[in-house]
Amino acid sequence: MRQALVYYKNKLAGTISEHDEGYTFKYDIAYLKNAQAKPISLTLPLTKEIYNSRVLFPFFDGLIPEGWLLNIAITSWKINTKDRFGLLLKLCKDCIGCVSVIAEENE
Repeated sequence: MRQALVYYKNKLAGTISEHDEGYTFKYDIAYLKNAQAKPISLTLPLTKEIYNSRVLFPFFDGLIPEGWLLNIAITSWKINTKDRFGLLLKLCKDCIGCVSVIAEENE
C-alpha cells in the first residue's frame, strides 16, 4: 500500500492511499474541525466518510502534469506512464494551486 498526505494551503487536509481494490481519500479530523476548512475539490466535499474509487480520483489525476513536463519526469525518474499514483507521489509535491501531495516516508 502506498500513501500520501494531502495539503490544502499548507494545512494537512487528508490522506490518499492506494490499495489492491483501488484508492481511498479521507479528510483529516483536525482539518474537518477547523471552521475555515474548505474542500480540496468540489468532487470531494468535506465529510468524515472515506471516499473510495477503483481508479485514481479524477481530481488527483488532474494534478499530474501533461505534455513535455510529464515526459521529462518520466524520463528522469523512470516511472511507468500507467502508474498514475506513482506519478502523483513524485510530481505533485509542489503543484500549481492550493493542493500538494506528499508521499509518506514509509512508502
